[in-house]
Amino acid sequence: MPFILTLRRKKMKANNYYSDQQLIAKVDQEGNVIGKIDKWEAHKKGVLHKGFSIVLIYNDMILLQHRKHPAFDGVLDLTISSHPLFIDSKLQSTEDAALQAINREFKNVELDGEIRILGFVYYKAKDPKSIYTEHEVCDLLIVKLKSIPTPNFDYAYGFSFVTKEELKNKKSRIYENLSPWSKKVLDNKLL
Repeated sequence: MPFILTLRRKKMKANNYYSDQQLIAKVDQEGNVIGKIDKWEAHKKGVLHKGFSIVLIYNDMILLQHRKHPAFDGVLDLTISSHPLFIDSKLQSTEDAALQAINREFKNVELDGEIRILGFVYYKAKDPKSIYTEHEVCDLLIVKLKSIPTPNFDYAYGFSFVTKEELKNKKSRIYENLSPWSKKVLDNKLL
């Protein structure tokens, strides 16, 4: 049985991270960087770009984030999904962007080991509840936790811990509510 922490849904509050202009990497289907694009322009127009998802593991359980976001709000996510950003004209490494995302979206995080990249998936999915489309070459990263972190409720409604078996059950409500990129990761057997 999964461990679940859920909070009452509140209207999404203003958050500078979502409103700040950020440049992300336009890529081809192999993930090669071919330019820069504003993050929200890429999502409005469905432009292929680089993203990542990082899976946090605690005691062999996968932490699923109950996503609070302008795009794909309310879905279950393989813990955190975001993008490497261009900072001073240089693209962040996926690992640096992942660490930044972990520290933005969770508090009291103690990692147990190094972040590993497991591979990547290509996908395109239109959010049925917004104007946004995710069209990404999405790296999948994984790292273990020493303890249970505290979610930053600017980015999450709550979280759940599930086993890999629970996550992979395509007949479950968990699978039904997963983000499209999380389903793609499972379908491609990266996790």
